[in-house]
Amino acid sequence: MLKTIKPRALVMVILGSTILSFGLFNIHSFSGVTEGGGLGLTLLLDHWFHLSPAITGFIFNMLCYAAGWKILGREFIFYSIVASVGFSASYSLFEAIGPFWPHIGDTPLLAAVVGAIFVGVGCGLCVRAGGAPGGDDAMAMSIAKVFKMKIQWAYLASDLVVLVLSLSYIPLSRIGFSLLTVILSGQLIGIVQEFHLPAWMHQEKPAKVE
Repeated sequence: MLKTIKPRALVMVILGSTILSFGLFNIHSFSGVTEGGGLGLTLLLDHWFHLSPAITGFIFNMLCYAAGWKILGREFIFYSIVASVGFSASYSLFEAIGPFWPHIGDTPLLAAVVGAIFVGVGCGLCVRAGGAPGGDDAMAMSIAKVFKMKIQWAYLASDLVVLVLSLSYIPLSRIGFSLLTVILSGQLIGIVQEFHLPAWMHQEKPAKVE
């Protein structure tokens, strides 16, 4: 049972997951730019081995969360659950509202840059609070802690492996835009995570959870 939670961290996780879902629905789902990490891996397995992303994605996420629980602790799981629920709820809301830029796929360079901003800021806020909205984020956080490296390089390493493998069925030009968006989003996650808040914003008493 968790002894304490931080209200500011909860707000940060919910805000981050909402920003992330907005970007994934309005940018990535309409741009045709592929992903690295877990999503790209499930698409790769589906193409070559006809394994449903619904199954492989679930297995991948559960393995990453289990590793995160062992390496990062129980609070990580608590904030990750909040992030996952927040992401699903806000994504459903944005689906009901409808797309803001349905033709953004016509300009893939713009989609890659703008999509990276939403993903970078959204995931960065969740990671800063100590949670992971997806298996990719849990894996990157675990890698960063185990190897004592900055999280943006952990994201980049996992994304590059998947993108290189994806060249087996995706044209190089399309992979180029994907590479741009994962590099930018990974760097933004690191910047948001390490951004120093003013001292007065750290003065917060944790709320108890019985």
